[in-house]
Amino acid sequence: MATTGTTRTTRDVRRVPAWRGGFGRLWTAAVVSKAGDSLRTAAMPLLAVSLTREPLLIAAVTACGHLPWLLFGLVGGAVADRVDQRGAMWAVDLVRGGLMAAFAVVVALGHASVALLLALAFALTTLQTLFDNAATSLLPSLVPAESLAGANARLLTGQQIVGGLLVAPLVPVLLLAGDAVPYAADAASYVVAALLVASLRVPAPKRPPRRDGSTLRAEMAEGLRVLWRDRTQRRLCVATTLANLGVGALVATLVLHMTGWLGAGDGGYAAALTAYGVGSVAGGAVAGRIADRTGRIRAVFLAGVVQTGALGVLGSVRELWVALVALAVFGLMGMVWNVNQVTLMQERSPAEMLGRISAAFRTLAIGGAPLGALLGGAAAAAWGGGGPALLAAALFAVAVASLGRQIN
Repeated sequence: MATTGTTRTTRDVRRVPAWRGGFGRLWTAAVVSKAGDSLRTAAMPLLAVSLTREPLLIAAVTACGHLPWLLFGLVGGAVADRVDQRGAMWAVDLVRGGLMAAFAVVVALGHASVALLLALAFALTTLQTLFDNAATSLLPSLVPAESLAGANARLLTGQQIVGGLLVAPLVPVLLLAGDAVPYAADAASYVVAALLVASLRVPAPKRPPRRDGSTLRAEMAEGLRVLWRDRTQRRLCVATTLANLGVGALVATLVLHMTGWLGAGDGGYAAALTAYGVGSVAGGAVAGRIADRTGRIRAVFLAGVVQTGALGVLGSVRELWVALVALAVFGLMGMVWNVNQVTLMQERSPAEMLGRISAAFRTLAIGGAPLGALLGGAAAAAWGGGGPALLAAALFAVAVASLGRQIN
């Protein structure tokens, strides 16, 4: 018995990433940036609703926040495999900080419009295609392989604690101080995050020399081929794409669901974000334990099954407390899905191609969200406030069924 206990303790220690060696600064940068992003993403739908009550236009704001992954995601991954990832990340954050500062001024002067919201969402996500792929590739150089799952869980959980629990619920209060305040805070968070990432000291990535005449297009195609030949990652990518169609439908119309269909107002919308954040934090704590018992793919499958049920309840029961519980469960299992999906990709991909494989996965998976957002807006217009959640439940059910083939 003593030997078993010692083995388990040693394994748990290996799974916990050390804060030294750069991971602590990367974690802090990610959390600070997420705090600012949460202010913006919570405030932007409320701003959109104040400018128009048309569901499709409101959903289009979310769609434009995902569309660049379809257009530039593969390019961002190929570039991330060519450049200094740390340098790319802090440079992108400085540019995003400048864009948000300019937008805050526009809002303060009362010149915001739906068209400007669409353009801003598109520009920020275009830059994010490079940042996210570089960050995914950089993490394995900061922590040992056995700590990757723990590092991903800590990154995602820290972002949820700050963004979902501490910051997003403050948006209605901050808006009382001025409509531009959340956007100005987001701009500041990008600058702070850029400085933290710039201070990292990591060795230059070891990459084999590129073949003569190699082009970005050829390198992007290579990333797609390697992803598609990996049966496990291919099926996980298909399932994640279907699930993200549902997430896009839900997120794009959640403000209408809470403020309109449930009549809960801005406070209800803030409570919904908080419930989702609480669930996500809990999910970060159990994601690794579930995977230890079931394996990573089975953990994702289980998460999808539970999320399907939560979405069905959310779209069927017209009670605020039920919606909050459903969103908490949805967030918990969403974190289980995300942590294990990202870790599996990092474990199975060649280091020199991780940026491109990450980009291929994200382009296909996140690319479903813009269509999902538009479908959510159409569902809300045609079937009422509960329609998008039920549509999302149906899409998750198909995703789970497709992933079940990998398990069997």
